[in-house]
Amino acid sequence: RCCGLSPMAALWRVDLPLAWPGVVTAMVLTFAHTLGEFGIVLMVGGSIPGETKTIAIAIYDRVQGFDDKGAATMSAVLVAISLFTIALTYWLSARVGRRLS
Repeated sequence: RCCGLSPMAALWRVDLPLAWPGVVTAMVLTFAHTLGEFGIVLMVGGSIPGETKTIAIAIYDRVQGFDDKGAATMSAVLVAISLFTIALTYWLSARVGRRLS
């Protein structure tokens, strides 16, 4: 505001561009943390056939059914999604960081 910007202009031109890398990083970490939360999903969401099937429970069911290949495939997809999301975050952070410098 000291430069003559209105509060909304200051928010859009100063605050949000500076906060963007932190916001994106928080979203990615939240997403990655959620992927790993198996116990709470099983306790709270349960596994109601046809209604509440998450990938963590699906992997667990495959392991319990001795379908190791299916469980490994699903786990690999989950890891690939996580790695892609983290790589995208680093790329966006670097790109935004260069633009702000």
